Amino acid sequence: MKNRIAVMFVGIVSSSLIGFSASAQDQKQLVARGKYLVNGPALCANCHTPRGADLRPVMSKYLSGGEKFTSPVFVTYSRNITPDKDTGIGTWSDTQIIRAMREGVTKEGKTLGPPMPFEMLNKMSDNDAKAIVAYLRTAKPMHNEVAEPKYKIPLEPQSPARGEAAPSKSDKVAYGGYLVTMAHCLECHTPQVGPARDYEHQLGAGGFTFEYAGAIVKLRNITSDKETGIGNMTDAQIKRAITQGIDREGKQLIPLMPYLFLKNLTAEDLDAVVAFVRTLPPVKRKNEPNPPLQSLLKLTSAGAK
Repeated sequence: MKNRIAVMFVGIVSSSLIGFSASAQDQKQLVARGKYLVNGPALCANCHTPRGADLRPVMSKYLSGGEKFTSPVFVTYSRNITPDKDTGIGTWSDTQIIRAMREGVTKEGKTLGPPMPFEMLNKMSDNDAKAIVAYLRTAKPMHNEVAEPKYKIPLEPQSPARGEAAPSKSDKVAYGGYLVTMAHCLECHTPQVGPARDYEHQLGAGGFTFEYAGAIVKLRNITSDKETGIGNMTDAQIKRAITQGIDREGKQLIPLMPYLFLKNLTAEDLDAVVAFVRTLPPVKRKNEPNPPLQSLLKLTSAGAK
């Protein structure tokens, strides 16, 4: 009888340990996926990490916010998304963080505005949204009070996210489209007509204007047009532009193009992104070239003095 009880006890303990191990492993994988997304295709770190005079992210202030974004209709700053309880998201629930990310509504019920891309993040799967939150919980808390934004336009939240599963990686184009949406490439690379992007007629045609580092810059045409887009670029050239910020002529793109984080894309995901971008219908739109990177660096250096 005693032996039987002992065997049962050992079995119960063993089962519990197996369950705990599986749960711990699942959490580890979730955090790893979140780390990849934050520093890769979701580009959270790109906007929420302030930049120095060299226009590179200051990693000692990782995810602490405060990066300034200016347009004719707003002046705003990226939020502190570290777990700091006073100035970050340390007191927010997982649900509140995901709602802010995908629907543009804060813990306090305030509506967020551009350039936070919640219109695109609204299409993120539940699993990926949970992974991002799991990773953000592991970030170093940083106390950084960020200034309040000022908008001249009405702000509207997104409808509740559906949280549909991401497409299978076996469908390269569909999964590439999912990644491109998450990275809000087409939000940046589609021109604005009136109050909204012209997704219907000029998807990916570039021309959207930003004030960046003291200069006015325009986004490039990434449609398959052979004259004004990327139709004549090889896959290798497109990948180099995405991950190294070097254009077809070998010139360095300004780091408004988030190559400093897109360099973290896996080879498989990068292939999928290129496969999807290749499907964008050609739109003939020639956009003025941006100032050279060195010119922007001189402006930021002068402003820092």
